[in-house]
Formats: sequence, structure tokens, C-alpha cells
Amino acid sequence: MINRRRSTSVLGGLLAATVLIGPGIVLSGPTPAWADEETPAEPPRVELVLDVSGSMRARDIDGQSRISVAQQAFNEVVDALPEETQLGIRVLGATYKGKDKKVGCQDTQQIVPVGQVDRTQAKAAVATLRPTGFTPVGLALRSAAQDLGTGATARRIVLITDGEDTCAPPDPCEVARELAAQGTKLVVDTLGLAPDEKVRRQLLCIANATGGTYTAAQSADELTGRIKQLVDRARDTYTAAPTVVGGSARCPDAPLLAPGVYTDREQFSEHRWYRVPVRPGQELRASVSIALDRPVNPDYGVLLRATAPDGRELVRGVDAGSGRTDVVSAGLRWSAAADSDDAGADAGETPTPAPGDADATPTTVCLVVSNAFAPRPGTRATPGMPIELTVDVVASSPAPGGPDLGRGWVLLMLLTLAGLLTGLVAGLLTRWWVATWREN
Repeated sequence: MINRRRSTSVLGGLLAATVLIGPGIVLSGPTPAWADEETPAEPPRVELVLDVSGSMRARDIDGQSRISVAQQAFNEVVDALPEETQLGIRVLGATYKGKDKKVGCQDTQQIVPVGQVDRTQAKAAVATLRPTGFTPVGLALRSAAQDLGTGATARRIVLITDGEDTCAPPDPCEVARELAAQGTKLVVDTLGLAPDEKVRRQLLCIANATGGTYTAAQSADELTGRIKQLVDRARDTYTAAPTVVGGSARCPDAPLLAPGVYTDREQFSEHRWYRVPVRPGQELRASVSIALDRPVNPDYGVLLRATAPDGRELVRGVDAGSGRTDVVSAGLRWSAAADSDDAGADAGETPTPAPGDADATPTTVCLVVSNAFAPRPGTRATPGMPIELTVDVVASSPAPGGPDLGRGWVLLMLLTLAGLLTGLVAGLLTRWWVATWREN
């Protein structure tokens, strides 16, 4: 998914038709959606998926065969596995030696179940592997997702292969998109063992669809180090799984969001709406990231807008690109207090209520996520592209005050006086310089 530094979510207690959204602040009306609680309820779960197809016999990595390098890397990873991490191992193309493609494309097995690892047993199972058959990557990914099961926290698949899928359908990239669209909180990282452009594109697509990463491993040390890093990352970041939410086509029907991190899907050139309650004296901070998990035409962009319920635009953030980018992001900040002060300064309105005033009426801000992407010919439009929306509402932090030069006629008079004084001084200096020059 989309990798990223995320703001922490705050969980409040639900009492009848009210929800606590900040210290001393109670919001009546519809209950906002809350991002998942940060405290993990289960250990990190990872499954290594290893390609054992016939091409893994090639001896082009440090003078060793690809399968030998992978086995060595697996052994070192198993030895260094953190105690709390539950690990499984699945293989593809490891048993069927025949030529029947229909049979060979069903060749995937889990040789180590996901759980606390018996290191001796796991290394023995990996040591017996011999390159054999076809490459059913899509089927192996779908099976690995089932191995990891469901839960409240994200799970990770690490796919190691040297070739593209030879058994599609199912296409592995489409499988990755389907898994991401199901909201299964599944991240797939891919490692390529062969310098092949078609393989690179396929593995990039799989990784991008789920917010994972792609790495080309050209040596035994690179492969071992990268697998260890990904397993450790599962332990360090698996709790930051965003909450699945569905945006709407217009603001009145949009889901009401509390501070947190959310994930959704957006079609090409679509607008998706969300609502956030913001009280006077508070500041809305929001950002959105869209992962380009499939080929798109050049010249694209993402737009995040905050609008009032009457359609008035409050603020916007935009990012654009013209080449291949994995993620496009935009963000914005908007303060209810600052907006109210600016609007009412000339009208002599009463001061804005202090932050935390439970009697203050919140402003419902409509967040609109839009994109200007166009698919390339042959690119599937469904499911939509993965987006990650971060929402936070904090006490407003206005910019430090500066010298007030006034406004309107007062400012015009000050500027006019400054211009006259500048001209007078410049004239006197010029006259003095001319007189001095003539005397000399």
C-alpha cells in the first residue's frame, strides 16, 4: 500500500448518539468513522513465497544457481527470525515434472505453516527443494493470502521469483489488485532474481497494487539482506493498517470521518467525497496518496480540496507528474478559526469560540479527492486505484503575527508616504553628488 508516515488515531467512547472527538469536545449527530486502534491484538504474520520452477537452475548469481542462493538466504532469515513473528513458507513449481500445463499450473504447496517456526524443520524443508516445473505466481499469491488468514493487522507476503507467470489466468497483477480491493490489509513485496524487463514490470505491478516494494536482487548478500529487512519491517510497521472506508459521489452522502488513516479505491478521473467535523479554534490537516498500480498516460495529477457544505472552496492541495511515479500525494491545512476571523473582521462579528468549547457548533468540511489519470490502451479500470487518506483535527496554530501595515486607505496612504520620502532622499543625494562632481 502505500508506505508512508501516518498520523496516530484516537479512539473515543460511544455514548448514545454522541462521540468524543477531542479533549472536552462532544459532537452530537452522526457518529464519525474511527480508524483502527493502534494497539496490536496479534503478532506479525509473514509468508515467504519461493519460485522453484525450472528456470531457477540457472547459475548466474555469484557463480551459484538461483535456487541455491535462495535456499541460503532462507536459512539465514530463519535463523535471524524475531521470536514474535509468525512465518510460513509456500513454494510454486516445486513438484510436478511433467509437460501437462493444466496440471503444472496447479503446482503450489505450503511447506511450512504460518506460526511459530521450528527452525530445524523449516530449513530441512527448504533444503530438499529442486527446480522442477511451471510458474503459477497468481495462484500462489491467492493461496498465500488464504494461508495468512484475516485479522485486525496487516500481513505481508514476500515473493521471490526469477520469471513472470507462465500460467495466467489468473494474472498475478490482477490477483494483487483483487486482494487489495478486498480490504484484506495485505502487503506483497517482490524480489526479482533475473534482469528481465517483463519480469520487472510484473513484479512492480504486484507490489504497487498492495503498497509493497520491488527489489532486484543481483547477489546472495542482496537477497539475504532484503528478505531480512522485509521480515523485520513486518514486525515494525504491521500495526499501521488503515481503516477501509467508502467515499461517495457527493458531500451529503459522504462518510463522516474522525482523525485517523483510511484506505479507499478510486476510478480513473473520479471524485470521491468524505466529511470531517471541525470546530472553531481547530485546524484540519489532511493528505491523500494514490498508488499508480497500473500503466497510465503521462501528464497526470491528484487534487485534494476542502469545501464548505454550500460548495465554497476553502483550500486545496495538488500534485502532478508526467513520468512513471509509484505514488502521487497532496495535502492541505484549514483552520476554522482563521476562516471565521477573516470572514467576519470587517463585519464586526463576535470573536470565535475558544478551542475545546463544547457548545461551539462544528463546521462540516467536505474533503474531495480527485484524480486526472487516464489508462493506457488495454489497462483495466477496475478495481479502482488504491488511495490512502490521512485526517487529523488539532488545535489551530496560526502563523506568528507580523507588523500590521493596515488595510484599505490606510495602507495606500502609508505606501504613498513611503514613496515620497524615498524619492525626496534619492533626489537630495543625487543633487549632492552632482555638485561634488562639478567641484572636482
